[in-house]
Amino acid sequence: MTLPLPCPLIEVSGNPFERGQQYGEQAADRILKGIEHYRQQLHSSGLKDGDLAAMIDRFAGAVENYGSQYIEEMRGIAKAVNTDLAAILLLNARTEILKLARRRENGQGDFIQSDGCTGVLVMPQASRDKVFIHAQNWDWKAECAETAIVLKIKRDDGPDIITFTEAGGLARTGFNAAGISISGNYLETDRDYRELGLPLAIIRRKVLEQDHLAMSMQAVYGSRKSASNNMMIGHAHGIAIDFECAPDETFLVHPQNGLLVHANHFQSPVALSKLLDKGVVNMPDSLYRDLRVRQLIEPHIGDVTVDTVKTALSDMFESPWSVCRPPRKSLSNNQSATVAMIVMVPAEGRMEVALLPAIGAHFRSYSLDMNIRPAEASATAHTNAA
Repeated sequence: MTLPLPCPLIEVSGNPFERGQQYGEQAADRILKGIEHYRQQLHSSGLKDGDLAAMIDRFAGAVENYGSQYIEEMRGIAKAVNTDLAAILLLNARTEILKLARRRENGQGDFIQSDGCTGVLVMPQASRDKVFIHAQNWDWKAECAETAIVLKIKRDDGPDIITFTEAGGLARTGFNAAGISISGNYLETDRDYRELGLPLAIIRRKVLEQDHLAMSMQAVYGSRKSASNNMMIGHAHGIAIDFECAPDETFLVHPQNGLLVHANHFQSPVALSKLLDKGVVNMPDSLYRDLRVRQLIEPHIGDVTVDTVKTALSDMFESPWSVCRPPRKSLSNNQSATVAMIVMVPAEGRMEVALLPAIGAHFRSYSLDMNIRPAEASATAHTNAA
């Protein structure tokens, strides 16, 4: 497999529909390629067009009720690429729809290859430059390297956003101009898909739209989910919490000694006492991926740099079942790989992305103009008010 070209940067502004149109016009080829890829996979699983349409329509209603602006933005994308809204909804709810399709096919929730990610949070006290570092390896279908983009959103109603995502998606891994960052990891439990919830892409977008960290965290706690997921949320000033989410309950994991690493299994003792973690059977390498990254970073605590994190996330121990995964057949017979390594330093407004890093980590840097409030601003305001 040849190394793909760097992710294109897509820049949009205006109202939601206008942003969607601009998005679609700039990323049309990648969006259409992604739609075709997931439609083919769903058809190969036995799902008929009518059943798929009904499934997507259910998610459309949930998204519309949560925020009509998200539907408007997707309508703009759809118009620009000459397709229907359902196709763009498919891209934004593909995790949920693929899983539901497989459950419908065999009646017992047999697994598909899932987003097997390894995430890293490095607190300022652990880094050489006293900055917060937030990074992730995204493991998924190797061909998605050809549909990945970096989306920069200029907003009039909140902080600007930069996010790495699949073309047509509203958000995935990224940060905003207020210094708030997010990444996600697949989790699976026995509580999944009992009720319909919001697509994960919409929740992540909601997190990135907030001007205050508290409201980003509320977006995770207060949003109904169809299935489990891990969300790692941080702030440039050095606050970070890992949210292990079941559909109906959320568990917290905090950094230890200035570092937090999370793969695709639950870490919270409370969660493990209450849930059946079903993801490990599909991703057994998760059990040591987080250990490997932690072991590689911990000796550098107090002196961790972006390069330290990149080196740890490039680890090839037990390849191809490694932290950095070369293209290989997954347990579900898909061509799986570490599609991208994303490293963010929100305080500097910097994101670096390397596609298919296991076959050659060539990073491209992207930037966002930041507008981060001073850490002591709230305390000063309170004192002045008194």
